[in-house]
Amino acid sequence: MNPGDSLLQMSFPSVMVPTRESVAAFDRPGERLLIATDGVYLEVVRPWIRVVRRIARYDVPTAIPYGRVEAVTQQLCGPVPPQLIAEFRSMARTGHPIEVMAWIVWNALTGAFRIVQLKAKSQGAGHIEGYQRPDLADGEHLIVDCHSHGAYGAYFSPTDDKDDAFDVKFAFVLGDCGHERLSTAFRLCAKGIFEKSALPKSWRGVLDAEVV
Repeated sequence: MNPGDSLLQMSFPSVMVPTRESVAAFDRPGERLLIATDGVYLEVVRPWIRVVRRIARYDVPTAIPYGRVEAVTQQLCGPVPPQLIAEFRSMARTGHPIEVMAWIVWNALTGAFRIVQLKAKSQGAGHIEGYQRPDLADGEHLIVDCHSHGAYGAYFSPTDDKDDAFDVKFAFVLGDCGHERLSTAFRLCAKGIFEKSALPKSWRGVLDAEVV
């Protein structure tokens, strides 16, 4: 095999899932494919999360002599402190009707979370263009990518899908920022996988606790 393909397969390997034991978790940050009896799974590992999801099924009923894999989400960093969600809510309220953005990051060396407000070349009542990724400290990782929709409802747009296609993170949108009850959208993003999820109860609690 030529050196380029050898290097590619080392960086993004494929594993035949055993039938008599569980497949061991990937032992380093990165991605790999798990070839299982019911399809192909993508395993994504970062210092803060491990995700396993099926990304392909077989089109014909050929017997595949490999084992089974379960979908997994392991949030290794622990839960995001709800007070950081409250801080972003305040940013969204203050910025309304202009859309605002922030990252919630986690430091693998210290275990600390913090929120960082982002800047963009252009921010308006219906758009954000040319936002700048912040400089992170050693050991810090993006956990939640937050943005607001000002006076509009919360949802994920085609632009969001394009922006999120290659990241590993949670994405969070706050909408109706001038109303008493804000609308929300929340999903897991993992290398092209978009999985809409229910908002964590602790987040909903701090959002609903605000006195307007």
